[in-house]
Amino acid sequence: MKLLVISLAGIGDTLFATPLIHELRANFPDAQIDALVMWRGSRDLLEGNPHLNTVHHKNLITASKGDALKFLLDLRKQRYDASFNTHPQSRIHYRVVARVIGARLRTSHRYDNSTSLDRLFVNRSLPQDYQRHAIDNNLALLGFVNARPLLPRHEYELFLTGAEQKWAADFVAAHALAQKTVLGLHVGSGGTKNLALRRWPVEHFIDLIQRLGDSHPRVSVLLFGGPEEVEAHRKILARVDRNRVFAPETANLRQAAALLRHCTVFLSVDTALMHLAATMKVPHQVVIETPTWNQPIEPYGNPFTLVTNPAVAGRHLEFYRYDGDGIKSSPDELARCMASVTVESVHSVLAEKLGAARA
Repeated sequence: MKLLVISLAGIGDTLFATPLIHELRANFPDAQIDALVMWRGSRDLLEGNPHLNTVHHKNLITASKGDALKFLLDLRKQRYDASFNTHPQSRIHYRVVARVIGARLRTSHRYDNSTSLDRLFVNRSLPQDYQRHAIDNNLALLGFVNARPLLPRHEYELFLTGAEQKWAADFVAAHALAQKTVLGLHVGSGGTKNLALRRWPVEHFIDLIQRLGDSHPRVSVLLFGGPEEVEAHRKILARVDRNRVFAPETANLRQAAALLRHCTVFLSVDTALMHLAATMKVPHQVVIETPTWNQPIEPYGNPFTLVTNPAVAGRHLEFYRYDGDGIKSSPDELARCMASVTVESVHSVLAEKLGAARA
């Protein structure tokens, strides 16, 4: 049997697929199980996964149409028995990809933008459920291949190498962090659609770090992020105590994950790094509520505290649904929405968590 797990959407969404991958291996130990991803970060997260035979990686957005089609037609030659479009992949383009690859059984979820046209692209689907985590939405696809959950529990899966863990340990030693309480911050968010607009203001982060310097002087801060966060990090580092705030230059998400294991507290909005922190079981996780927040994308299997956003006020599905579109709001409105989460409210929660960490 040949099975293909398709995870082309966000990087964090690829972590949602890992319990399904493990369950497919548990149900079909002799099968060829491959994954198809679009982002380099997604490929990095699946690297070394013992339940996969191959990880196919192609950015179908930046590739030419001819190159993308050739890549998909080469996958078609594999003659997969079944493919699984994992949740949440709402854009119809992802289902078109499944049709081109042409597995005999093509499974997906039915989203808010699904139409009768979808039946041309996938031949088995079930309704998505906003009251279930994306991981559980994914596991529901097992029934289409006469499989069922066999594992006693499910969690994000990431398999770090000894070299990656040593890199993180060396960083901690070089900056004398072993005896410090370490707070990890991610100032970014996803960059597709208009999702970058759900970032908490950089000025708020600067104010927060300065206040923490007064209230918790023994806390060290690590700024996590990639190329999209370089400018924000530059602004922050120019106005804070460089003896206690660091911006590690991680080569990839795997090094970031290894370093997250040394964090006691982690703060972010709902983004890939939030799920990476949950994967690494950061003891105290804090999330700033955004318009895209909902149950399917909460940190899975790790306790967290949500700093509520007064401008969202429980209207998440009015702002954002899995319908292929971005956040339904203007840039100015989203800026005001994220700025409505005060520094005081975030500082209060972090002070509580940092106090608990020292107890």
